[in-house]
Amino acid sequence: MSQSELTESHQLWSSRFAYILAATGAAVGLGNIWKFPYIMGENGGGAFVLVYLLCIVLIGIPVMIAEVYIGKRGRKSPLRAVAEVARQSNARPFWQVVGGLGVVAGFLILSFYAVIAGWASAYVFKSAAGTFNAAEPEFLSEIFNDLVSSPKQLILWTSAVLVATTITVANGLQKGLEKAISVMMPVMLTLLVIIAIYAAILGDFSSAFHFMFSPDFSKLTIESVLVALGHAFFSLSLASGIMIMYGAYLPKNTSIVKTSIWIAIADTLVALLAGITIFPIVFANNLEPGAGPGLIFQTLPLAFGQMPGGQLFGTLFFVMLVFAAFTSAIALIESSVAWLVEKMGFNRPLAAVCCGCLLWCLSLLTIYSFAGAQWAQLNLFGLEKSLFDWLDYLTANLMLPIGGLLICIFAAWVVKAEAFKSELKVSDKVFSIIQFLLRWLAPAMIIIVFLNLIDVL
Repeated sequence: MSQSELTESHQLWSSRFAYILAATGAAVGLGNIWKFPYIMGENGGGAFVLVYLLCIVLIGIPVMIAEVYIGKRGRKSPLRAVAEVARQSNARPFWQVVGGLGVVAGFLILSFYAVIAGWASAYVFKSAAGTFNAAEPEFLSEIFNDLVSSPKQLILWTSAVLVATTITVANGLQKGLEKAISVMMPVMLTLLVIIAIYAAILGDFSSAFHFMFSPDFSKLTIESVLVALGHAFFSLSLASGIMIMYGAYLPKNTSIVKTSIWIAIADTLVALLAGITIFPIVFANNLEPGAGPGLIFQTLPLAFGQMPGGQLFGTLFFVMLVFAAFTSAIALIESSVAWLVEKMGFNRPLAAVCCGCLLWCLSLLTIYSFAGAQWAQLNLFGLEKSLFDWLDYLTANLMLPIGGLLICIFAAWVVKAEAFKSELKVSDKVFSIIQFLLRWLAPAMIIIVFLNLIDVL
């Protein structure tokens, strides 16, 4: 595909910085600010952080390099980009399944991710209205339960998230995604720093710092290592079609290796900064750092409700959470929209609306799962779970690990090494390290995580 043909169907990021900002925005989502702090709290703090950082270096960055290479080389949506790279390597078209699996996984993830983003949106207004001021734990628990068990409320907030996502993506790469990210990412990072300073001044920063950065390996279990490995892989938005799609928009002379490293560093720093923001507040109020998923939506509102200026800073915190969720949402839908434009000949607004409507329908499965609807329960393999739980399990525990493993195999064993090395523009030594990690270490570790996660079947 020539450069002129490319720009007719796809624009390019306006600069390397725009790409780094967009890819970081895709990676920095609810996983960093909502999930990372509580799984760190559940798995011993500092020792978990060290293992997590090691996994980012050994798995996250090499797999990201491979995905961005596929996107940049193929210059199409993930499924068609993999097919193009396979053709260039004289490989079978079968490998396009690798890209298709990621797109489907990302689409399914967004169907329930939008619902969780809706929670954060609702909490912006609840906090701004002073709902959490001096509130008791039982009252906060009741507020949260009322929200997640109310289909009307969840449909309203989920619809708002999906409408905003659809409108943004419909406007194209530079006028839609890039414009939104160029505003939201700086605002989100600024808010995160402001709240971190607030937490350090009014919270117990010393205890939080010790908890996060003083490793206690006695609390580190095999399960903790596997959780760190899984989260490192998933937190960088790998195997979901995002990095292949964003790589397709990468300007020609942009270094894949350098930008991948910068994105991984930025993503990790935001995750750590989220911990530095949350844990001083948790420790200052004698709350439990391992409080699980309720840490953000039940524990923190309790803390903000007791602290000076808590109404303002609690509101800012949930605004930041919404921005983080939104930058990931537009990334998750982009591959599907691009595929409809390329394959079906849709114009971009129509493709965005079609994806948005289908996502809205799929989101009902999650909404009514939380509402406890009987039809939203499904019995498989002798296990009865809600449709939301099965969607979460299917994507996070099966589709993403399998997709990541196939990407490693495709990039390291199928793609022609000379073409891969030529595109990366690195020394023989650096390339041999990347090849080793993709061929042997990353697949082995992904398989370990995969086997651990399917042990319930």
